[in-house]
Amino acid sequence: MEGRRVIGWAARDVSAHLSPYSFTLRKTGPEDVVLKVLYCGVDHTDLHQMRGEPMPINYPLVPGHEVVGEVVEVGSEVNKFKLGDKVGVGCLVSSCGKCLSCNSNNEQYCNQRVFTYGAVNKDGTPTHGGFSSAMVVHQKFVVQIPEKLAPEQAAPLLCAGVTAYSPLKQFNNSDKAIKAGILGLGGVGHLAVLIAKAMGHHVTVISSSEKKKVEALEHLHADAFLGEL
Repeated sequence: MEGRRVIGWAARDVSAHLSPYSFTLRKTGPEDVVLKVLYCGVDHTDLHQMRGEPMPINYPLVPGHEVVGEVVEVGSEVNKFKLGDKVGVGCLVSSCGKCLSCNSNNEQYCNQRVFTYGAVNKDGTPTHGGFSSAMVVHQKFVVQIPEKLAPEQAAPLLCAGVTAYSPLKQFNNSDKAIKAGILGLGGVGHLAVLIAKAMGHHVTVISSSEKKKVEALEHLHADAFLGEL
């Protein structure tokens, strides 16, 4: 199906100032999902990319890769999603689907991976992220958002949350409680505390700011706080 015209917030140069930007989504393919964006988190990577760091950027750039939306269109071969589903999208929207990495669920290592924004689709059109009204994403890179999870709270899980969850899961296969140290209580750090506590671990927050002690211990229920020495 022909691409639809949408509105986004784009950076035009390294000043990173965002302004309204109209663009056309790529055509919907048989395995694509079109979603109406409902919420999008702000990741520090977005700021780096908007400023042209650490590599040159092709402007205009519509950032955003912690995206939650509602499915409004599906391709003819999409079998995982239906209209009205609440879904999420992270930092990838496509890959080759054929290489060793793709076939082992490690698409992030695919040489033809396509990032959510600042990249180029297979048809040659630029990718734009969740600071927009809609997106087109291959179904492989779309996830269901559970009904019990508020969509606005789900958005940060799609990058910061995964960043925290992955090492906690990958390096502790025994399911035994561990003593986890969380360095920094920023975007990733606060989710790391919540996730580690949910896994039953003993959590120590390590921070250079004593101002975060109350937040760590009383609000996020960390077990210990290690501040300035």
